[in-house]
Amino acid sequence: MITIRAASLMRGGKLLLEDASFTLFPGHHVGLIGRNGTGKSSLFALLRGELSLDKGDCEVPKGWRIASVKQETPALDQSALDYVLDGDQELRQIEQRLAQAERDHDGLAIGQCHDQLATIGGYDAPARAASLLAGLGFQPDQIHTPVKAFSGGWRMRLNLAQALIARADLLLLDEPTNHLDIDAIFWLEEWLQRFPGTLIIISHDRDFLDATVQQIIHIDQQRATSYTGNYSSFEQQQAEQLAQQQAQFDKEQAQRKHLQSFIDRFRYKASKAKQAQSRIKALERLQASAPLRAASHFEFSFKPPEQLPNPLLTLEQVQIGYGDTVVLEKIQFNLVPGSRIGLLGRNGAGKSTLVKLLAGELQPQAGVAAINPAVKLGYFAQHQLETLQVDATPLLHLQRLDQQATEQQLRDYLGGFGFRGDDATRLVGPMSGGEKARLVLALIVYQRPNLLLLDEPTNHLDNSMREALVYALQEFTGAMVIVSHDRHLLRTTVDEFYLVANQRVEPFAGDLDAYHDWLKQQSPAAENTNDTARAKPSRKDEKRDAAERRQALKPLKDRVKKAEQQLQTAESRLAELNERLADTRLYETEHKAELTDILQQQAKAQAQLAIAEDEWMAAEEALQEALNL
Repeated sequence: MITIRAASLMRGGKLLLEDASFTLFPGHHVGLIGRNGTGKSSLFALLRGELSLDKGDCEVPKGWRIASVKQETPALDQSALDYVLDGDQELRQIEQRLAQAERDHDGLAIGQCHDQLATIGGYDAPARAASLLAGLGFQPDQIHTPVKAFSGGWRMRLNLAQALIARADLLLLDEPTNHLDIDAIFWLEEWLQRFPGTLIIISHDRDFLDATVQQIIHIDQQRATSYTGNYSSFEQQQAEQLAQQQAQFDKEQAQRKHLQSFIDRFRYKASKAKQAQSRIKALERLQASAPLRAASHFEFSFKPPEQLPNPLLTLEQVQIGYGDTVVLEKIQFNLVPGSRIGLLGRNGAGKSTLVKLLAGELQPQAGVAAINPAVKLGYFAQHQLETLQVDATPLLHLQRLDQQATEQQLRDYLGGFGFRGDDATRLVGPMSGGEKARLVLALIVYQRPNLLLLDEPTNHLDNSMREALVYALQEFTGAMVIVSHDRHLLRTTVDEFYLVANQRVEPFAGDLDAYHDWLKQQSPAAENTNDTARAKPSRKDEKRDAAERRQALKPLKDRVKKAEQQLQTAESRLAELNERLADTRLYETEHKAELTDILQQQAKAQAQLAIAEDEWMAAEEALQEALNL
């Protein structure tokens, strides 16, 4: 298992971790969360052995194979398939030894190498690599394309595939969904759910974390806190803890007020001087708890648009493309105030191309695109981050938009997007992708648009900023069209979906779950579709086979049932202890021993729950494997 004890870590003079401790058990799938800049990526570097702690211990089992996603991809002539296979270092080492043995005509070494290849599944490796590439959106004719022919986003997918094929004991994924569309994210979720090793994911995609992890490590204020369950469970547990923290703070404040009142009334009266001094000392001893902190560090909203023309935009039999290539045709599309549309479709189907048409960056090849002259457009796309003036500040960007507003008014506005104090006057050039994205959004919101076109607006944004954006979009009164792989954003802000597929744009009658089902239906059938009629077994044979199958499955089902009961017992025990910890009376000095005992019981209950979860997952996996035979 991985153990971090009393860890302190500094980077560039900034303290990232202080006295942080947590444990990760083999086979656990863990989400590592926290605001940007809290040290999540540095923790990955620590686990890879690239950094050392300033204080404390970091223990990773010796001999563990660790895989992570490269952040850079050289422009190689090597094919995509071969590049992915390089991720299996053991395979490549055996292949090198085999090539040398063949050059040396060493029959014994050749035989040993072939045995080793068979043991690690080396002969199936090209098929596994091709399967990974297909799942991540590559077409069959692309797997032999040179790496240098792919764009940056597709090269990141190649890096991801290279990490997935590594057969690692510990897999580290840093924002793996950033360069994926929903199709590939669905596939990656299912792949990671089957991954048998230890998995740690840094992600701001709450739906993705909900589907792939059973433990959360939250880094906040230089501390690392472990929570059992997925991201939704973490949110609930954290809310309960913050409520307890607030209750304790309120109680202390009331006690302080009472003591201070007595001191103010009697400290200068001789007859009460002794009592007053006693209370002054009591006030000094009273330990202050931190008040409830705001869940989000960002707060902004769209002001009502100055105009809401109807319709905002109309497309009639429109065809769009690039040169002689037609991407979409016969588009019938109408946007009116209040339209809240999400675009669905596979990568490369034309979603971003459609948004460019709506934004006026692309002209139709045929048909009529009528945009109301009163449209005030707010357009967000990743390439717009590069249009910011690198030698200007966030404050200067806003001053160029509104020369009438005072500096303080603009500073107050920028504060809602996280640019407070000196951050408002920092140059844009050295800013991170997340900071630039926040600034572009700030400029869009300030101009009071009546039509929003958002193409992957949540890339680089942390959870706090994503939630603030969700709240703002929910109150937006104009029309909006969104392309996003963030399913939480789509579920909470979009009223209707359009499917971009087969060169068409048509309404999609369903939600994201229905779209997932649609994607599965589009995949090639896994079963043999040979038209030759198969011999039909007799009724007697069917009954016998069914009975034998039930008998074989019974021990596995009993194991699952027993594991479920143990899991329920552990969950009930932990819930009971958490409920007892909600009693603010426990935090009084005279109940310190009782509080310590309950906290120890809670730690033991959490460990028992983790064991029960492991057994339940193993039992379920064994049953599912048997059912699929």
